[in-house]
Amino acid sequence: MKKIVLLVLLIAVIGGMVLVPIFQNSGDEVSEDPARFLFEENLAAKWGELIPVDFEISGQLTKVKLIYNDSVFKQWDQLSGKQTVQIDASFYGLGTRELIIEGEDEDGMVFQDRRLLRTVSDVVPSRWTLSVVNKYPHNQTHFTQGLEFSKGRLYQGTGDPERIGATKLGHLDINTGEYKQKIGLDGTYFGEGITLLNDKAYQLTYVKGKCLVYDQESLTLEKEYSYKGEGWGLCNDGEKLYMSNGSERIYVRDPETFEILETIEVYDERGPIQKLNELEFVDGLIYAHVWMTDAIVVIQPENGKVVAIIDATELTREGRGLKGDVQNGIAYRKESNTFFITGKYWPTMFEVSIDKQSI
Repeated sequence: MKKIVLLVLLIAVIGGMVLVPIFQNSGDEVSEDPARFLFEENLAAKWGELIPVDFEISGQLTKVKLIYNDSVFKQWDQLSGKQTVQIDASFYGLGTRELIIEGEDEDGMVFQDRRLLRTVSDVVPSRWTLSVVNKYPHNQTHFTQGLEFSKGRLYQGTGDPERIGATKLGHLDINTGEYKQKIGLDGTYFGEGITLLNDKAYQLTYVKGKCLVYDQESLTLEKEYSYKGEGWGLCNDGEKLYMSNGSERIYVRDPETFEILETIEVYDERGPIQKLNELEFVDGLIYAHVWMTDAIVVIQPENGKVVAIIDATELTREGRGLKGDVQNGIAYRKESNTFFITGKYWPTMFEVSIDKQSI
């Protein structure tokens, strides 16, 4: 029996191409592993599809397991020959999960083969449109990171990668674009998304891993929470917090502890929607700016499916002025059923209505 050596055990996505395990013997000939999948490429499926997973057990192996997303999906005491197991692609929701076929021989040696299964949405997003209702001034020195209405006030959080001490939080005079009340942060902080819940104002920081919590009325800093990774956008559903970090993931967090309760992976029918930035929760849906684009995606939080895309290009054309940066900042005003949208260093704040009739 030839000795089998695992030369490559790397799973990575590089420009859409996935590298998978290759088993080779001491010569350069590819050797068949006793437990192996019968497909070379990784699997892709839409939500709700039943995917046949074909594999082969050469000889007689014991304790054979089909592992899906780090959990034993199915197992056998003894197994041999070609097998097929049907997997519901929506079993673990949207996203990329690992598949492993594993078995032991009579000497206790464990053999594995690995692949990936990516589940995308079964929904083709509708195309919603917006129309401008009003325009308001916006201070061009404000690098807007978060925007939200609460108790009739429009709150804004800012940050700035170039100006130390430019991170602020407060509520604006809509008619002037200036702060009526504000607090400035230590110059070492680069502020990000904000949200207001239960008389508290929450503000993320970009790379410091801190969520700062203030009393909403006085803007007095009361506490801070720590988290791993970057902070981008923040919103709430009246009970829980939703946080983006620049990837396709949105983390559902406990407002009392900031612990992660759930992770949402955001996908359309083609793949993940990455660079999710500023967030707003409205009528059971999450509205999210996609950084470096003029798109606002509308997400079902219960499963991460993108149900609509709003093209806000016309706002960027007019709103950014000569020195403006990307679009960022979205706030819903329930009283008028309109959204307020602006950008970083924009001289204009737009009040818009959104038409949910697909074009």
